[in-house]
Amino acid sequence: MQTINRFLYGPTPEDRVRAWQAKLRQESRVLDREMRQLDVETNKVRQTIKELGKKGDNKSARILAREVVRSNKQKDRLSVSKARLGSIGTQLSQQLAMAKISGSLRKSTEIMKLSHSLIKLPQISQTMREMSMEMTKAGIIEEMLDEAMDVEEEEGVEEEADAEVDKVLFELTNGKLGQAGTVDTQIPAAQVEEEQAEREMERYREQLNGLLSG
Repeated sequence: MQTINRFLYGPTPEDRVRAWQAKLRQESRVLDREMRQLDVETNKVRQTIKELGKKGDNKSARILAREVVRSNKQKDRLSVSKARLGSIGTQLSQQLAMAKISGSLRKSTEIMKLSHSLIKLPQISQTMREMSMEMTKAGIIEEMLDEAMDVEEEEGVEEEADAEVDKVLFELTNGKLGQAGTVDTQIPAAQVEEEQAEREMERYREQLNGLLSG
């Protein structure tokens, strides 16, 4: 009987909610995977900063320290987004409980607000747009127009406060580098070492930038 009803009338509210919750769990795993990748690449950069600190190469270490700051901020954003996915899942469970009584799903400003914020995240934007359209048709949220959405501008890491970058340097070099207001442009004495350090630094920067812009 349920199969016939689905064929005639489409998915039930319970079907819709369970499908959405499955998508939310899948996207949560995507964020987990990206956070793990960030950790791996950031740890490599941290090790390079320590080596640069031993050589007294403050200039190169400061460049990489900014990448660590960017990575930390990106991981924070991903962590917050994962929590929001969980909150939507909880809200949907409440919707399901009410639907079993009333037979229909109800409009939720909380789900709308959370979905709105997640559409801005590149890693899961497409899935959240599709879910938002489905939820709009189901009457849970109102239609969200792109031009009406707030655009969350990313803080320019190049303008990151020196204090934060200095803190990273200070911690990773055991206090050898990172005093606020000092920029030591000393480079490794041997030209070969300098070129190797620059190539290594650029490689890590490219790997991190690939993750941060994904």
